[in-house]
Amino acid sequence: MTIFSEVYGTYFRIAAAVLSKDRITESEIYDIINKEGFRDSALFLPQKLIPRTDGTDWGLLRKNHDGSLSPVLKNPPTAVFTGLQKMWLKSLLADDKINLFLGKQEKELLAERLKGVPELYKNEFFRFTDIFTDGDNFGSERYHQSFSAILNAIKRRELLEIQFTSGHGKRIRAKYLPIKIEYSQKNDKLRAYCYSFKKGRVCGCGTINIGRIEEIRETGIIICSGLSDKQFLARMKCALPVTVHVTAERNAAERFTAEFASYEKHTERDPEDGSLLIKIFYNPQDETELLIRLLSFGPVLEILSPKEFREQAAKRIRAQAELIKNVK
Repeated sequence: MTIFSEVYGTYFRIAAAVLSKDRITESEIYDIINKEGFRDSALFLPQKLIPRTDGTDWGLLRKNHDGSLSPVLKNPPTAVFTGLQKMWLKSLLADDKINLFLGKQEKELLAERLKGVPELYKNEFFRFTDIFTDGDNFGSERYHQSFSAILNAIKRRELLEIQFTSGHGKRIRAKYLPIKIEYSQKNDKLRAYCYSFKKGRVCGCGTINIGRIEEIRETGIIICSGLSDKQFLARMKCALPVTVHVTAERNAAERFTAEFASYEKHTERDPEDGSLLIKIFYNPQDETELLIRLLSFGPVLEILSPKEFREQAAKRIRAQAELIKNVK
């Protein structure tokens, strides 16, 4: 059963944003699509929203004498949630990770709106494999404060003074400019990508596990220079990408693109058999996590290069085969 229909997905939100305006230009429609849509949305979505003489558009807008467009609807579109959808949302809000993104007023409003709605499922119903069991304590007050401080600093581009304990047990206190927050599925931890500063200048870049942070102090210093997450990721990116071949069997191609949506990659699709040839760019410190996630696809995926990465995969597979062989 499909809990959420695609009509309430990204394209519904884009169309709703367009139809919420009394008058809109074609360039403004393109801006909304580029901001809210997927990379390929601009290839076909404008032709569905902007009126066409052949009648192949969705018929949602009409042209005015001055060339602008107006919605044909009398009222703006409204999403209607079913009981099943509300139950799903109630279950989702029981996850401590999503509550990191919600303020006190938002939590209270959602609790009131979903009052009396039973949960669709409980978190204890699930048992996860291939992840470490010492994940972050996302529900603790200190964790929530650290996360909020870093998230606000990313939005404001504010330099923070952060004290934390490294993975080797060393206590570090320095100034950092957070650029991005990322969730590690294998480690069940959140980490912040940061530029490190010394004497007012960038002296390096790296990651800080939010769960290891002991204290954060706002400096009030706003960094307006051109430091961006793209520049950061370029510094942290591997020298050689991992190249893999994914077959179309068992929806492997679709599952792969969804599983690795957060990775920078170059993809080529074979029009004859639907298989994918993919180059994945990654942070070298995430190499083990990437390897484990690739091996989880089994025989529908082959690691082609680099040679060293392929050999690591082969070594793990041989070790697993030996364990199975010795089981009595």
